[in-house]
Amino acid sequence: MSRKQRIINRELSWLSFNHRVLQESIDPMVPLIERIRFLGIFSNNLDEFFKVRVATIKRMIDVQYGKRRVEGIKPHVLMGKIQRKVINLQNKFETAFHKIVGELEKHSIFIINEKELNPGQEIFLKKYFRENVMPVLTPIMLHNIDEFPYLKDRSIYLGIKLSSTAKKVKDEFALIEIPTENLPRFIELPSDEPRKFIILLEDTIRFSLEDIFSIFNFDTFEAWTVKMTRDAELDLDNDVSQSFLEKMSKGVLGRKTGQPVRFVYDNSIAKDLLDFIIDRVGLDDENNLIPGGRYHNFKDFMSFPSIGGSELQFSQMPPVPHPAIIGHKSIFAVMKQKDFMVHVPYQDFNVFISLLQEASIDPNVKEISITIYRVARNSKVINALMNACRNGKKVNVVIELQARFDEEANIYWSRKLEEVGATIYFGIPNLKVHAKLLSIVRVEGYARKNYACISTGNFHEGNAEVYSDLILFTSDSRLTNEVKRVFEFFEHTYRNQTYKHLVASPLYMRRRFYKLIDNEIKNAKAGKKAYIILKINNLVDRNIINKLYAANNAGVKITLNIRGVCSLVPGVPGMSENIEAISIVDRFLEHSRIMIFCNNGDELFYISSADWMTRNLDRRIEIACPIYDKNIQQEIRDLMEIQQKDNTKARIIDVEQNNDYVVNNSKVSVRSQYKLYDYYKDKLNHR
Repeated sequence: MSRKQRIINRELSWLSFNHRVLQESIDPMVPLIERIRFLGIFSNNLDEFFKVRVATIKRMIDVQYGKRRVEGIKPHVLMGKIQRKVINLQNKFETAFHKIVGELEKHSIFIINEKELNPGQEIFLKKYFRENVMPVLTPIMLHNIDEFPYLKDRSIYLGIKLSSTAKKVKDEFALIEIPTENLPRFIELPSDEPRKFIILLEDTIRFSLEDIFSIFNFDTFEAWTVKMTRDAELDLDNDVSQSFLEKMSKGVLGRKTGQPVRFVYDNSIAKDLLDFIIDRVGLDDENNLIPGGRYHNFKDFMSFPSIGGSELQFSQMPPVPHPAIIGHKSIFAVMKQKDFMVHVPYQDFNVFISLLQEASIDPNVKEISITIYRVARNSKVINALMNACRNGKKVNVVIELQARFDEEANIYWSRKLEEVGATIYFGIPNLKVHAKLLSIVRVEGYARKNYACISTGNFHEGNAEVYSDLILFTSDSRLTNEVKRVFEFFEHTYRNQTYKHLVASPLYMRRRFYKLIDNEIKNAKAGKKAYIILKINNLVDRNIINKLYAANNAGVKITLNIRGVCSLVPGVPGMSENIEAISIVDRFLEHSRIMIFCNNGDELFYISSADWMTRNLDRRIEIACPIYDKNIQQEIRDLMEIQQKDNTKARIIDVEQNNDYVVNNSKVSVRSQYKLYDYYKDKLNHR
């Protein structure tokens, strides 16, 4: 294998991950309504990919065409590879969608268009359109304006061709934005039991085009969906008179006018209309012109209505109560006795909410400090922090204003928290704060005792329903004192902080993990048992990948569980034959980061907020936390073994990136997420 093939390109590996998401939409094991929602997840992922990653490559082409390479590939060559792979996935997507529509019909659920309405449905839709849709439409006649309308990101439009059988009437083009911010995308029509019918908002508008353009002499109306994706990078100016909050607010507004990075259109669109739009908008082949199907913005399908029988959706898996909490009124009392770990969504995130709520009213709690990267829309976390302020607690909140696509929400919450007296920190210039930490200072007797939560994911009750994450609840002073020290660093950034137990980036994390890998290499060369077990979202950093290759060559057994991007190439003789890699995509998003090092039989366990990407190791504030409690170590070992035995939803990661499912000779089917749910139910029953 050549040197260039030692690293799989990050963008192409990400597209391979999104292919795994798309595979869920065709898996007959996945209930039908959930399959159509996976199409929405796939589409939403692809939107963000173009807005961030493809936009970055396009800027490289515009500024340094041909001078830089991305993992050995010139930017314009990479753009071509991306476009070809995206078109291939788009074709698979269209096939999957039409197959799902056909299968829904077998369950008496029909997604129909404007040409398939019966007379009763036509009457209903005419009334619905007149009362709800027409008042919020803004049709634009394109031949009558000098400048083509701005096509907004996240919006879809109908490009309309108006014509007449009368020769004297010239064809006209028009544009209508689909008002999905004002109205639901899916409209349930009067049913004909047991049959149920759904029509999309854009087809409702297609049905009424004659009414919209009734003042003209056209008798033929054709409409096709188009969509623009724009660069999501924030442009922050250097005006020293503005606060960082003001700059971020201005930058978020500026994002809405970002440069085009993808134009998707219905592949049946009239050529003259398509050419007109492309010419007037100023697009070319480098803007990723992607032919698609009738419908775009499939991200809305993530909220496809719950319709039909219960067998069409995932069975309920309510969070399991944590056995350590049952029978206790105070979570502080439990934490004082022993550390424990909550694994969401299998276990209840409300344990964290309850801790914050208890802290907000406990007269012995004097100080609460927390990092915020993303929070829920109606956040119970924020509500508890505001209540703590009202109860006279000192509340310190480190809010990351540059959490991509959550900037507006974080700006809003920072202002709300300031209003009730919280002290807000916006992190460190040029370093995103991605660590997930909570520190609570409580007076007990004549001493101040520190409590802490250290998480692999955001303190976000919405995410906690679908994201698989670990939250350590601890009163171990080795950890809690250093968590407190992290927050002291945000308050006094000029003070140099050192950590004996926590592993912090950007100063120490890369060095510590190098040292841990080197220790396994040393042990392997000495003939001792040596292995590394790693579960993360993304493995991208070239230097750490080369370090893993070196460990492989020394005989270290490396087991990888990588949900998303994996730039390492496993299973290559002479380079990575001792490395196995899988990826699990199922109903929950695998998000926890876990590292286990053999350490000559005295295993070392870490959980972390950081993936092994250059940005996480060198350009973000991240925390990896050692796990000292033996019971929690065993729990982590159990969950890793369960996932490694997955022969239902695990895919093989290799250089071909075909996403073949893991197949083994076991007669027992193991679907690890369901197995883990049963595992935590058993722990509760045997407490």
